[in-house]
Amino acid sequence: MSNIPENLRYAVSHEWISVEGEVGTVGITDHAQQELSDVVYVDLPKIGAHLTAGSTVAVIESVKAASDIYSPVAGEVVEVNSALAAKPELVNRDPYGAAWLFKLKLANPTELEALKDAAGYKAQIGG
Repeated sequence: MSNIPENLRYAVSHEWISVEGEVGTVGITDHAQQELSDVVYVDLPKIGAHLTAGSTVAVIESVKAASDIYSPVAGEVVEVNSALAAKPELVNRDPYGAAWLFKLKLANPTELEALKDAAGYKAQIGG
């Protein structure tokens, strides 16, 4: 059973976002990291990149596959988790904590309303 924190919003494509003020922190869900299995590489976006909701922003590679990561909302990348370059396995160990991927300044906070709550995401993955 996947861990699905109640305080986050979820994209259909298995990304989560946590918002403080006008900055959102984005990562992949526990379900997504389980599906990928052992993560061996994370390619993060560039700081300053302008993203649209649903745009491809990063790639995570595992021993099984490479998977595109999408931005759940529009905004400008203001920080990336550089620790993942040396320790991509953090994605498997702590997907909602130490393995956040990037932070972005929200362009349109109302886009958050289109994302799923924990119950909606749980239903999506059959939990």
